[in-house]
Amino acid sequence: QVQLVESGGGLVQAGGSLRLSCAGSGRFFNDAVIGWFRQAPGKEREFVAAISWNGRRTSYEDSLKARFAISRDNAENTVYLEINTLEPEDTAVYYCAADITTAMVIRSKSSDYEFWGQGTQVTVSA
Repeated sequence: QVQLVESGGGLVQAGGSLRLSCAGSGRFFNDAVIGWFRQAPGKEREFVAAISWNGRRTSYEDSLKARFAISRDNAENTVYLEINTLEPEDTAVYYCAADITTAMVIRSKSSDYEFWGQGTQVTVSA
């Protein structure tokens, strides 16, 4: 139903910024809540941010909201995640995911999302 492809990751220095992209396809992409998650080595996948289908509502992990910004451009079928003032602790594989079945509610658990991209690696050097 939905295919997702992340891009924009890479190796950056602490204090820098990145803009990750999640390009979606499929008829339901623009009807879905899109979430960003990340998984660092040896750690569980954690919620970062999510955005409603029309971009009017967003949700952030409290500890990250000062540095992360999620947005979407449905005309381009793309959701973005901007990360500012990167820290080494931000090093992780970043995934975008689509929640179709409960798209009226923004959820923050990995199990609530049905479709996932392959992830893009973000590595932050000190």
